[in-house]
Amino acid sequence: MGHYAIKMPDIGEGIAEVELVEWRVKPGDTVAEDQILADVMTDKATVEIPSPVAGTVLELGGKPGVVMAVGAELIRLEVVGAGNLSTKAEKVLAMAAVATPTENSSVIAPARTPAPTHAISASVQSPPKAAPRAVQAPGEKPVGSPAVRQRAWDLGIQLQFVHGSGPAGRITHEDLDAYLVSGGQPRAGAASSGYAQRHGEEVLPLIGLRRKIAQKMQEAKRRIPHFSYVEEIDVTELEALREQLNQRFSSDRGKLTLLPLLARAVVLALRDFPQMNARFDDDAGVVTRYRPVHLGIATQTDNGLLVPVLRHAEALNPWACSEEIARLAEAGRSGKAGRDELSGSTITISSLGPLGGLMTTPVINHPEVAIIGVNKFVERPVFRDGAVVGRKLMNLSSSFDHRVVDGMDAAQFIQAIRKLLETPAMLFVE
Repeated sequence: MGHYAIKMPDIGEGIAEVELVEWRVKPGDTVAEDQILADVMTDKATVEIPSPVAGTVLELGGKPGVVMAVGAELIRLEVVGAGNLSTKAEKVLAMAAVATPTENSSVIAPARTPAPTHAISASVQSPPKAAPRAVQAPGEKPVGSPAVRQRAWDLGIQLQFVHGSGPAGRITHEDLDAYLVSGGQPRAGAASSGYAQRHGEEVLPLIGLRRKIAQKMQEAKRRIPHFSYVEEIDVTELEALREQLNQRFSSDRGKLTLLPLLARAVVLALRDFPQMNARFDDDAGVVTRYRPVHLGIATQTDNGLLVPVLRHAEALNPWACSEEIARLAEAGRSGKAGRDELSGSTITISSLGPLGGLMTTPVINHPEVAIIGVNKFVERPVFRDGAVVGRKLMNLSSSFDHRVVDGMDAAQFIQAIRKLLETPAMLFVE
């Protein structure tokens, strides 16, 4: 048997380091060739790292959240044959680890034979061979993914009483199954009472996509002097037209939502306000205006906010636009969006859908200079021609980079969008 060290591969596009987001294996696991070992994150996307060989996991190269350089040792396997680590190199590492352990703590020690593990299935009703520890060590904080924490809450399980078998004691779904199978009981009154006392706390490090979001939002607010402009839009005619188009064309073209119509209005308004379709390199002091409209569509996923890019939105009719938005949103939510689909936007639309509230103050997608925020529409009584009538109204809450966009230009830009949306036939006139 030999040892095989798998190093962090070069993902391309000049990426020098990545963040380790999640391990898919643990020491003692047997892995097959091409099996996914870990998820890592670049500046824009999550990438799965497969195993080039089959073997048994001996050592992991770090905990989730650590930033690893390309070429660093990711994981070590025991394999049939000589492996890619020579016997001499193994002996040198072993001698260094034994002779001066404190001075060579960064050297990976020779792999030890892992202790046997016992898989526990949720469908097994008999007690497992080795039940997990009943209580964590004093002061130990339970660590688990958002999905595990939510499931534990739904089951009424207090995580501090569940032994975590994952890296760094991370609690997995299998650990929850084992806790229940071994006789652990949901906390009393978990599902029946909303007044029971709750205790404890969770320390949740920002890793993966959530860390990237935090860094990007901080960078945007730190570097960009935002100002926001809010305008009320009467979308009564727009909604009536949208319903008619869906009745006529939904069977062969698909249904239209408000978003592709708004995207078309933004594209048309940008013809007269090209300074909004731009990116500002404040280090170089250069504003770049773009003729194509690469429209960022802020999309909420289970892991956080992504901004897939609708490329060449100026060339898409509302139905093609709707289809591409749906495709990008699904790719983002499933984690399959590529780097080119998550970068390069020139202006962004942010919408919270029915949760849009009356107004928002959206954060600009740095290094862009403008973002259009869509709020929910409501039907309210308004005066029209001396009579009180019901109209469907919606606010656009938009933010701009005041270093390169003047307040008057921003107001005129939003007014141009308003006119197009309130006279929706103009969206289809060239």
